[in-house]
Amino acid sequence: MENKRRKIHEELEVVQEGFANGVAEGFPLSLQEKSDMIEDATIAFGQFLDALRCDWRNDPNSMETPRRIAKKYVNEQWAGRYNSPPAITSFPSDSYDGLITECNIPLTSMCSHHHETILGRVHISYIPSEEGRVIGLSKLNRLVEYFGRRGAIQEQLTMAIHQAVDKVCISNQGVAIQIVASHQCVSCRGTNHQGASMVTTKLSGNYFTKPEVRNEFFDAIKSSHMLK
Repeated sequence: MENKRRKIHEELEVVQEGFANGVAEGFPLSLQEKSDMIEDATIAFGQFLDALRCDWRNDPNSMETPRRIAKKYVNEQWAGRYNSPPAITSFPSDSYDGLITECNIPLTSMCSHHHETILGRVHISYIPSEEGRVIGLSKLNRLVEYFGRRGAIQEQLTMAIHQAVDKVCISNQGVAIQIVASHQCVSCRGTNHQGASMVTTKLSGNYFTKPEVRNEFFDAIKSSHMLK
C-alpha cells in the first residue's frame, strides 16, 4: 500500500518534495508523525510570539494560540502536504467524448510568500475519448483540496491541478483549468486593495487547439453563474 501511495504521489506532483507547495519529506506522514510535528510547531510558534514581545503565556486570549496555529497548519491549511493523495476511481467512458465540466469548486489555500489566505473557485473540464476513462465527479473536488491545502502560488497551483486531472483522466482529449481567487496578501497588506481577484487558466488538447471547444468551456462557466 505504501509503495502504491508513493507511486501515485510521484505521478501527480510537480513541485520538489519539501517545498511549501509540495509534499513534506517522509510523505505521507503517520498520525504519530503529525502529532509530533504539532508538538514541535507549538514550541516554535511560542518562541516566535516571544520574539514579537507577546506575553502569550499570561494572555487568556493567546495562551493556547501556538497549539491552535500548529494544529491549523498540520490538520487543515497544509493538510495536502502530509496526507495521502485521494483514491481516484475511474469508469469506462461508454463512448462519451463530449466535455465534462465542474464549475465553482471551492478553493481554500495559503500564499506561500506571506502565509495569507487564498479564497476562490476552480473550474475544471476534460474531454474523455471513446475508449478512455471518466472519474467520479467528487474526485475533482478532492484533487482541488489535495493541492490547495498547502502553501501555494496560484500559477503553480493551476498547473498542479491540470497535471493531476490529465494523469487520472486516462486517454483524454484535453483538460481545462481556471482558478479565480482573491488573495489576502493583496487585500490585507501591501496595497490593501479589497475586491481584487486573480484569474489563471491552463488549456491543453482540444481546448487549446479548437476555439469552439474553448468557447464551450468558458460558456459553461458563465452558465454556472446563472444558477446561483
